[in-house]
Amino acid sequence: MTRVAASIALLLLAACGGSPSPGSDPARTLAIMKKAETPEKLVADGKAFAAIGDTTRAEEYFTAAVSQGGDESKIVPLIIEVCVRDGRYELAIDHASRYARKHPNDVRMRYVLGTLYAAIGDAGHARFELEFVVRAKPNDPEPHWALAKVLHDEAKDTASADDQFREYLRLAPTGTHADEARASITNTESPQP
Repeated sequence: MTRVAASIALLLLAACGGSPSPGSDPARTLAIMKKAETPEKLVADGKAFAAIGDTTRAEEYFTAAVSQGGDESKIVPLIIEVCVRDGRYELAIDHASRYARKHPNDVRMRYVLGTLYAAIGDAGHARFELEFVVRAKPNDPEPHWALAKVLHDEAKDTASADDQFREYLRLAPTGTHADEARASITNTESPQP
């Protein structure tokens, strides 16, 4: 704990009727200190930790900001970003899943969740989330691409993957993944877009 943070913690303890002693609990002191901080301050501190590469501390501050009533729609993506940057995909999935349970129609988060599941090789959950996104945004080529990759690479469902690759090509015939989509189609009997 920095000297400033320790001083604030001591003031908070005094204001709460506590008296610090040489054997006081630092975790309790930090908890009291965090309760006095606003979500905005916690987010700013989290961003500062993320900027210096301390993604674990950043995640802790962002999570505290949410628990203090901060705007989940803005903070949860920050949490996911630092978790992914640190390779902690399961933790990112945990945060994204909790958010998606509260906001099941948030297509953007469901897309992120689907791609996170794909990153850890969980084809079943990835497919479920990406199929939701494809139904919600049928004219967006990227979810079709992501779903096709999961179906092709992870689920080994080439017939369904071919359908998604074709839909991607219909929507984005010169898109970023067009050449790979054409090369990935296994059933060439149907005309390619």
